[in-house]
Amino acid sequence: MAAPVKHVKEAEVDALTNLLVQSMDSRSDPDFFGVCARCGKKITGDGTGCSAMDQTFHIECFICTICAKQLRGVPFYAVEGKPYCEDDYFNTLEKCSVCSKPIMDRILRATGKPYHPGCFTCVVCAKSLDGIPFTVDATNQIHCIEDFHRKFAPRCAMCHQPIMPDPGQEETVRIVALDKSFHIDCYRCEDCGNQLSSEADGRGCYPLDEHILCRQCNAVRINTLTSRMTTEL
Repeated sequence: MAAPVKHVKEAEVDALTNLLVQSMDSRSDPDFFGVCARCGKKITGDGTGCSAMDQTFHIECFICTICAKQLRGVPFYAVEGKPYCEDDYFNTLEKCSVCSKPIMDRILRATGKPYHPGCFTCVVCAKSLDGIPFTVDATNQIHCIEDFHRKFAPRCAMCHQPIMPDPGQEETVRIVALDKSFHIDCYRCEDCGNQLSSEADGRGCYPLDEHILCRQCNAVRINTLTSRMTTEL
């Protein structure tokens, strides 16, 4: 099993030795430019070679790793020691999930997708969410926490405003009665305005005909209805 590895190493040593010999033999040649890093042959003659990535190449050997376009005199990118033309380099980059453009600098990953940091924004207010809490809806759209609550939080049956956490808080409490939601402060008797609570402390809800009432106001309404029915009889 060790023999193939030995042969490979010997071949590498031989190749380096040959390059060194060529270089030493060619020092006296004024037209000698160097040894091509791609083909391993001598570069001789004015205008036949170029330098890039701390190496020398024949002009025809300095090409894009993917499309083989000659790169002398044009912008190129070096990736792991290999040259790429601009188009092929951009094609190797991840694309932003919002703008679909290549991500040249820092990649922000969220919901399993790549983003430019500046493209990762709330779909409602467009505020940047880079480095701050966010959430997604059922369709995987990105929201800041505030807009998510404003959009999807249950509405109070009394004030009709969303029931959402206070600034800096992650959770809130709502009261549900008669299949309706209420803020704690909005959960009040419709007649007298007294705040309602649990029945244990005597401030419970005594609903009547879909109305939220305290015990006293419930009794008053029942007495009024009873008196009206008696009069009508």
